[in-house]
Amino acid sequence: MSVQLVMTQVLNGLGLGMIYFLLAAGLTIIFGLMRFVNFAHGAFYAVAAYCSYAVTAAGGNLGWALLLGPLLTAVLAVVTERLLLRHTYKLQHEAQILITFALTLLIQELVIVVFGPMEMNVPVPAALSGIVFIGPVIYPVYRIAIVLIAVLIAVLMWLFLERTRFGAVVRAGSENQEMVALLGLNVDRIFMAAFALGAALAGLAGVLVAPLRGVSPGMGDEALGIAFVVVVLGGMGTLTGALIGGLIIGLVQSLMGILWPGGAQLMIYATMALVLLVRPAGLMGRE
Repeated sequence: MSVQLVMTQVLNGLGLGMIYFLLAAGLTIIFGLMRFVNFAHGAFYAVAAYCSYAVTAAGGNLGWALLLGPLLTAVLAVVTERLLLRHTYKLQHEAQILITFALTLLIQELVIVVFGPMEMNVPVPAALSGIVFIGPVIYPVYRIAIVLIAVLIAVLMWLFLERTRFGAVVRAGSENQEMVALLGLNVDRIFMAAFALGAALAGLAGVLVAPLRGVSPGMGDEALGIAFVVVVLGGMGTLTGALIGGLIIGLVQSLMGILWPGGAQLMIYATMALVLLVRPAGLMGRE
């Protein structure tokens, strides 16, 4: 095994890890504040990915998709939250899982009706289609762009959650929902905004991953599983945990792709199980 191959896979793992972070960040915001188990999170990711396909197929560029994809998923999230999901917040988690799973199936079937059941490719933007040399490694410019965009979003999310009033409410709500209500704040609107933000982050991840892996109706299922692994691994309700968990899972998946290709997916869950044996609350979670 060459050093160049290992370095390439490490860089690939970092890129994947940042996409997983965006996915998990949205999920951890929704669960941390709302204690709501959202199995439709992967469907929002898939919808945004198909938005990038539609934009590029119509002659647009990925820059427009980066704007429209998250916006579309945020609007979809607000509509479903207002019409359906807000009535499930006080139900048991099992009921929330069943309802959001049914929503996932509905969205998946609508995607098949509109775009068909076949997998389709999304072209890499011409401006980002080149390569760069990182030491001995030849690496695609687009993958570097993914890392930079995800890092920028991570910084903006940290500033948003740590330096704004809404961020303070989200952090307070993740500790004690009742306290937020007692402060006289409109909990319904806060939940709606948090749900839209979480879906928009999943949508951004979907747009970024589309040129790498293409789009298919079932792509949200795999994304949902990995997002939950990252959230559990990093710790429920913590953005830092989502970042660390995403990078770990991305590196494990990428490196196992050359060490044991058939077991790469298995090792993702084995890594989560190993961490939970040592830290049941996750790497950054609290008991």
